[in-house]
Amino acid sequence: MGVPSAKAEPEPRMTARVKVRPKAQLTLPEEIRRALHIGEGDEVEFAVQEDGTVTIRGYVSIPTDQAWFFTPEWLAGEREADEDIAARRGTVHESAEDMFAHLDTLGPADG
Repeated sequence: MGVPSAKAEPEPRMTARVKVRPKAQLTLPEEIRRALHIGEGDEVEFAVQEDGTVTIRGYVSIPTDQAWFFTPEWLAGEREADEDIAARRGTVHESAEDMFAHLDTLGPADG
């Protein structure tokens, strides 16, 4: 009868070891900060699993006056606009005046 094998864990992409300083502070090594895409003043989020595994990821807070930009509806519109631009769909205007004149010919947007 064989010995049960331990659950194989994937090899980490990178590891780092740091010492906890007074007031429970630690410094994340530069290569970890780069991998997390974080810098001074950014936030990180820690998640602790039942088995003691800790996950850390960079976390970006969004100012409340900019949260509208990150709604699913707005982001879908941004993707659609990017696709239209890439496919060269749309109208190019020489000036803002030309653009507004064109928009005036289309009538109200809501009706």
